[in-house]
Amino acid sequence: MPANHTAIVDAARRRRELTRAKAIRALRELDRAGTPINFEVVARTAGVSRSWLYAQADIRADIQRLRAVTRNTASTPVPTPQRTSLASARARLQTALERNQILADDNQRLRRQLAHALGEQRHAGTGEAGDPNPNSSGRVTLQ
Repeated sequence: MPANHTAIVDAARRRRELTRAKAIRALRELDRAGTPINFEVVARTAGVSRSWLYAQADIRADIQRLRAVTRNTASTPVPTPQRTSLASARARLQTALERNQILADDNQRLRRQLAHALGEQRHAGTGEAGDPNPNSSGRVTLQ
């Protein structure tokens, strides 16, 4: 009898490991594909029961975590490997802020140049309705 008992225990262990592997693989594939995650979808994809999924603490925690992530997104969920990390978002923000400052500085420089050029033009008497120099084009060169 002990030999049969060992064989039954070994078969149950292999079945349990296979079932866990199917559930984990299904969960990873669904997440990679960007599919909204819930117990029903994972159970159907893995070919296991929902009650079995609820009984597996680690798998249940992963499903709940991924379900919360996909619920918080208004549009199509982004697969985990494609989600922006906090460090990446901060780096992109810093780059945008630096670029914004450069553009603001350029804008300020161009405004000063334009004001200077318009002042020179007004002082020279060009650019007004009664232009005393009809051959002038009224063009201003900015540097």
